Amino acid sequence: MQVRSLGYRTDLIFPAFDGQIIDRGDYLVVRTPTNPTFYWGNFLLFENPPSESDFHAWRELFAREIGVPPQIEHQAFGWDTTRGEKGVIQPFLEGGFELEHGSVLTAQRDSLIPKSSPGITLRPLQSEEDWDQSVENQVICREPIFSEAGYRVFRQRQMLRYKEMVAHGLGAWFGAFSGDRLVADLGLFCDRELGRYQSVQTHPDFRKRGIAGALLYTAGLYALDHFNIDTLVIVTESESAAERLYKSIGFRFAEYTLGVWISNETA
Repeated sequence: MQVRSLGYRTDLIFPAFDGQIIDRGDYLVVRTPTNPTFYWGNFLLFENPPSESDFHAWRELFAREIGVPPQIEHQAFGWDTTRGEKGVIQPFLEGGFELEHGSVLTAQRDSLIPKSSPGITLRPLQSEEDWDQSVENQVICREPIFSEAGYRVFRQRQMLRYKEMVAHGLGAWFGAFSGDRLVADLGLFCDRELGRYQSVQTHPDFRKRGIAGALLYTAGLYALDHFNIDTLVIVTESESAAERLYKSIGFRFAEYTLGVWISNETA
């Protein structure tokens, strides 16, 4: 299966490093054995949007290909669309699934708009303390639907993956520091000509100060200079404040990405 979606193509940078991607012809099986609680690291990616018969068929495939409780506590499905085709998603929504409707944005060097944040130091993470602070910031900034304890385990596993990828020269994790305190962070990882941002988060006490924009700009320039890429990619919720922020520093809409997920609590 040749993936057309720029969003999903760059999603696959990460399981290609330390997970499993199995091509079944009309769908991909994506697994991350080191982090089974990661919904979008353990999912099925289909060639086409769901049809009338797919609600039960896809769930049965997931159980067979990815797993069932207690090892796997969720189900997640994506499809390789670029124009936002939803297909027959109503049975999934009626069954308790959440719709992921994302905008894929891109930028090149000449489209980036310089941003700065006076008094804030912007740099790649260097020490174990930096990485520990990043975990704490991501936990604080998590969505309310996730418990602190469960999300902390997920985040610690994710950061171990990212540290290994940094060690292999595949990207960097960046922090914004007020003195020695990390107040915002994000990752940026590369494959061939593409660089994909990850987990842009600013501590609630430091929002609306231009820090995220400055960090996005600085990290983008760093990646363009150090990793031999020409296009920066970021995926965010459509029509969100984050999307408006990214566009304000020069990102442009490229395509939509779609998927659905459910946790075991509501499955």
